[in-house]
Amino acid sequence: MKKILITGGTTFVSKYAAKYFVEADYEVYVLNRNSKSQVEGVQLIEADRHHLGSVLKDKYFDVVVDITAYNASDVIDLYEALGPFGQYIMISSSAVYPEYEAQPFREDTEKALNKFWGKYGTDKIEAERALLDRVHDAYILRPPYLYGPMNNVYREAFVFDCAKTNRKFYLPENGRMKLQFFHVRDLCKLMEVIISNKPEEHILNVGNPETISIKDWVTKCYACYGKKPEFIYVYDDIEQRNYFSFYNYEYKLDVSRQKCIYPETIPLDIGLKEAARWYDEHEKEINKKPYISYIEANFPK
Repeated sequence: MKKILITGGTTFVSKYAAKYFVEADYEVYVLNRNSKSQVEGVQLIEADRHHLGSVLKDKYFDVVVDITAYNASDVIDLYEALGPFGQYIMISSSAVYPEYEAQPFREDTEKALNKFWGKYGTDKIEAERALLDRVHDAYILRPPYLYGPMNNVYREAFVFDCAKTNRKFYLPENGRMKLQFFHVRDLCKLMEVIISNKPEEHILNVGNPETISIKDWVTKCYACYGKKPEFIYVYDDIEQRNYFSFYNYEYKLDVSRQKCIYPETIPLDIGLKEAARWYDEHEKEINKKPYISYIEANFPK
């Protein structure tokens, strides 16, 4: 049985990964401050990753899955506290690519400030550099928008709320802006492939090969409840994050490297239905934004 250390383990991606690897018969350790409920079957290491002391030094992990590394100090403090380990996998972000570069972004595309993601993206760049300086054979995964069960971010859940209450949907401009997604289970299955096969490529863009327009995405979200949206198109000069759950930013990742080792991904309509079922039972776990109240206050009935 392989021992795996997962940083986090209590929120969305890290929580899902902890549950996934428990069910896949790994010996799963999670590193967090124990401020939220833990996944059944994990072994908790209760600590702050910046103040670990010697708590990890006498433990060997076959795999370290670093899901909560957001800047260089996150990586450095964990690495210096670790004892021996086998593989290291870090979840980075597509936010490392600047918006002005040619798309689809490749892994060798310049990494620099993206005006939409700001410090989040530049901190991820520094985290990647800090890791590769210390673990030369680390695996770094750069996903687009992650979705699926346990997602506490108010993205698809916002559209589910609109569908369940039969609301008209206010869509930015003509609805043609395209987004790219990746189901959290695909992310975990891909990590299993990396753990088992140790592929030659160590830095990978990950995601569904296809993109989808925001209009079609909203339509698929409504379909999870057997509904069809009635759209109202917003062409006014209004910041769309006031009433919609994504920035006015279209991008696409080249996932050719991923497809070589993990060619099939979950169809978006199937993944969204799974997310909707989870949301119906866990609505209180979502960090909701005031999109609906903004719409009611600023748009005509």
